[in-house]
Amino acid sequence: MISLAAGLIVFIVVQSLGHVSGAHLNPAITAGMLAAGNITIIKGVLYIIVQCIGAIAGSAIVRALTQDVKEAVGVTFVHDKLNEAHGFGVEYFLGFVLVLTVFGVCDVNRPEAKPAAALAIGMAVAMGHVAAIGLTGASMNPARSFGAALINGNWINHWVYWVGPIAGGVSAALLYKHAFSAPSLGPVKIIERYTTVSADEKELKRLGGTKNDV
Repeated sequence: MISLAAGLIVFIVVQSLGHVSGAHLNPAITAGMLAAGNITIIKGVLYIIVQCIGAIAGSAIVRALTQDVKEAVGVTFVHDKLNEAHGFGVEYFLGFVLVLTVFGVCDVNRPEAKPAAALAIGMAVAMGHVAAIGLTGASMNPARSFGAALINGNWINHWVYWVGPIAGGVSAALLYKHAFSAPSLGPVKIIERYTTVSADEKELKRLGGTKNDV
């Protein structure tokens, strides 16, 4: 249920506010966009700062509502049977899959993918949680881990949740940009549209001429 809830929240936010700022929500996605040249450095830094502020505020609210709970609520950590290298690998993979999904469904040259973009991104988050919540907490989001760590004062394995998802996100962004991005079909579409309109006009004129002749 936690995994489903996480995915649905991302789906709702992206669907509702994606047109405003892109709804990155995640420094790993922002870093990927920056690496691919889709946003400026200043915009990327500001996005990450705001994402962290939002995560801190959210974690503070959760902590205030769960004061009776002794455990560090919301803090992500690497499972005892795994070392930090394993944790890095898991978070790298999760960040890679998430950002690759984002780039795939948000490709401007794939307009057919746009209607399902928010759902695909939400599903990527949900599936990431299902696969790895027992291993690293399935953060996928440095800001999310940062907010919880700061409010609870628990920094165990924290570097894993910055380096892993961001490295995976940047790798996915560069791979998609240079290997998988859809080719631009803008001029072709314009030519095809013009040709179709011209053909229709000629057909109408021909029919009109035939009618007049009759």
